[in-house]
Amino acid sequence: MQKIRNIAIIAHVDHGKTTLVDKLLLAGHLFRDNENAGELIMDNNDLERERGITILAKNVSINYQGHKINIIDTPGHADFGGEVERVLNMADGVLLLVDAFEGPMPQTRFVLQKALSIGLKPIVVVNKVDKPNCRPDEVNEMVFDLMYNLNATEEQLDFKTVYGSAKQNWMSDDWKNPTTDITPLLEAIIKYIPAPTQLQGTPQMLITSLDFSPYVGRIAVGRIHRGILKEGMDVSLCKRDGSIVKSRIKELDTFTGLGRTKTDVVESGDICALVGIDGFEIGDTIADLQNPEPLAPIAIDEPTMSMVFTINDSPFFGKEGKFVTSRHINDRLIRELDKNLALKVERNPNSDVWNVFGRGVLHLSVLIETMRREGYEMQVGQPQVIFKEIKGVRCEPVEQLTINLPEENSGRIIEMVAVRKGEMISMEAVGDRIQLEFHIPSRGIIGLRNSVLTATAGEAIMSHRFVEYQPYKGEIERRTNGSIIAMESGTAFAYAIDKLQDRGKFFIHPQDPVYTGQVIGENAKEGDIVVNVCKSKKLTNMRASGSDDKVRIVPPIIFSLEEALEYIKEDEYVEVTPTKIRLRKILLDENDRKRLSKK
Repeated sequence: MQKIRNIAIIAHVDHGKTTLVDKLLLAGHLFRDNENAGELIMDNNDLERERGITILAKNVSINYQGHKINIIDTPGHADFGGEVERVLNMADGVLLLVDAFEGPMPQTRFVLQKALSIGLKPIVVVNKVDKPNCRPDEVNEMVFDLMYNLNATEEQLDFKTVYGSAKQNWMSDDWKNPTTDITPLLEAIIKYIPAPTQLQGTPQMLITSLDFSPYVGRIAVGRIHRGILKEGMDVSLCKRDGSIVKSRIKELDTFTGLGRTKTDVVESGDICALVGIDGFEIGDTIADLQNPEPLAPIAIDEPTMSMVFTINDSPFFGKEGKFVTSRHINDRLIRELDKNLALKVERNPNSDVWNVFGRGVLHLSVLIETMRREGYEMQVGQPQVIFKEIKGVRCEPVEQLTINLPEENSGRIIEMVAVRKGEMISMEAVGDRIQLEFHIPSRGIIGLRNSVLTATAGEAIMSHRFVEYQPYKGEIERRTNGSIIAMESGTAFAYAIDKLQDRGKFFIHPQDPVYTGQVIGENAKEGDIVVNVCKSKKLTNMRASGSDDKVRIVPPIIFSLEEALEYIKEDEYVEVTPTKIRLRKILLDENDRKRLSKK
């Protein structure tokens, strides 16, 4: 039996988790220093690299002094909690990574709570101690208090702390004495993280993750709980609904370095990948053929947000995308359900409309962004919060919101959150900044980020996590300004936009094609207005002073996908194509909209 350690790495967004994994891979001699220097190996999906966040949990392993260390990189965003819950089932211990200046943040808390509740042993890594005005010792105390508040056991509270800088590639037991490499961390992992228990008996393995290969299809990934698995072995697949299907393992792989290696036999405690198992879902158990004993399936938190997806039926449909029909979109959403645990899809049988349920705007927008890059065209409605009846009372999801910002902006932000039914829980000074904590309905968070960043000139750091369902808090006022809507289809002219600039802000450039009913700007007042931006200047052969003035146009507002989703009103859609994001009214004809408003 190899000496094995299974660890998951948990941290808040941007605390250096993926960088640390890269340095661990370096220490395991998986690639030479100069080969991939400064490249985040783990975030290998384009979206993850652009946004600098981890979306999918990934497995790698390194060898250190005869020990195989399986490392699982987890996402820090609560929106991807579905990923985290599955992955922690594979680990025996966690590395809790904390920024030496910021300390534990709300999303660290979210994953840590899950890890402590299933009894994992933590090692605390205080990262970024090379930052100016950092406070490693204080942060270590804060971590202890946090674990105490999360009901950690005596054994979990007696954790080992390692200090260092992942970027500078050193770790040490004392932050005042830097070392030359990260060996102290590897030593701590081997010394303090327990080895997986070896259970003899019939095989059991919980499928906690999945991989896909165009050659062999879906690959089941998980940790062997008991017994051994061999290549070519006949096994039972125990499904969530209690049914049992006979199956055969065609190929068995273990994780080595960044890839997988084919093997004949895997023993309990190791993480492996099985090829040839058909029709499995995450949370199913692989068990013995004769007397199968299923393990308890993974419990997943319920979705808190929903969005309407529908086919693109605007006048520009099919011009920019490859996959535009309802069959294409339906197949793609069903495929996504295979690997995205926290997602649910319901289709309206009589129309081309899907209700897609997820953890938050970020969770759903990552799906939309991935689809548009694959060549899909669709329209998406306003994000809606999912209400529940609990003991006859209408309840809505409430989140804990943390905003870290300069002191002089705090008054405006507190007022902004209060208008959205937020209640302040705490306010403390952190250096020359202030940290505010609120409980706020999920509805109130939609569209809040833009306003907060505008009010603080981009200085605020905002994060939130779902807490619980609470009774409905009452109406929340959303965007009050109306929309500027295009009257006719054609090309937008600079001359027309220039004459309309006093009406509000525009979202289009001159020479952009527009269509009737497209939202092309924001009205400076309440209520929607319909304008004609396709009007060109009438030319005559008469000269007059003042008629040849230069056109001066304010640059338009360009939305990112999340901003567009948070911006639209109930009667608007975001039209998403591989090259453009447009806003439009659901009813394009002005007379139809008037009829509906009268009703």
